[in-house]
Amino acid sequence: MDLKGFDRSDQPSSGALAAESRSVKVMIAGGFGTGKTTMVRSVSDIRPLTTEETLTQASIDVDHLIGVADKQETTVSLDFGRIGLNEQLVLYLFGTPGQERFWFLWNGLFKGALGAVVLVDTRRLASSFRAIEEMERQDVPFVIALNVFPDSKEHPVEEIREALDIPPHTPVVTCDARDKASSRDVLIALIRHLKERSAAVLESR
Repeated sequence: MDLKGFDRSDQPSSGALAAESRSVKVMIAGGFGTGKTTMVRSVSDIRPLTTEETLTQASIDVDHLIGVADKQETTVSLDFGRIGLNEQLVLYLFGTPGQERFWFLWNGLFKGALGAVVLVDTRRLASSFRAIEEMERQDVPFVIALNVFPDSKEHPVEEIREALDIPPHTPVVTCDARDKASSRDVLIALIRHLKERSAAVLESR
């Protein structure tokens, strides 16, 4: 997706989104080890703030490492980054911690967020159920981003949508969280989803 084609007409222009058109808070959520910190690091225009700590022996019975046994660090508070999609629109990215013991932080992190990306590891779908439930509970518009890992198997998008119980209007896209262009495309998909949602609300009035 070429950002040259993402002009003023492609950015949100109505409702609450228009009021925040210069700076928008976006959450990067998902389960433990789905690639949230990696995405923030890869796409941020600035040096991102991360709060990763080394996993220790004490966390073995607390953090579920099935499928991510090689993971050495974990986010204990939040990740923060910034990306300008064009001259008019800047996104402030807040990555959530994925482990259950840090979920109490989520309520504060979601305040003021206009949208979210939920990263999903297709090898461990259940790890992102909690993040999806939180989006729905707080009524935060979101897109599902299927993070492609080297050993991930290919699954039809509709199969994933059904397994996650995602409604038809919620976009599901694939990405490589390590790649800046791929991660940026996910954020553009979210902004377009927010624009469409805002327009639909106005039309229904």
